[in-house]
Amino acid sequence: MHPPETSKLAHLRQRIDAVDADLSDSSFQNVNFSGALLDDVNLAGATIRNANLHNAKIYDANLSGVAIADCNLAGATINGIPIDDLLAAYNAANK
Repeated sequence: MHPPETSKLAHLRQRIDAVDADLSDSSFQNVNFSGALLDDVNLAGATIRNANLHNAKIYDANLSGVAIADCNLAGATINGIPIDDLLAAYNAANK
């Protein structure tokens, strides 16, 4: 079996449709994914850092074990409930 091919895309402005693709161990830096659709993707073990997810929508996702730290959560909701309310209820229950 041959090792996977490595391609470098730099300073590219193009729409890419990847279907049935294995992009594991890839690195994306300073990439604009605004308006992108990620459907039936495996992001297990991925690291998302310094990302603008403003108004992003996440549906039918397995978020078990996900860690969120040092993030701006203003206006964020989980199942329609503002995170600020969830955290306030949690803090009140744990006093």
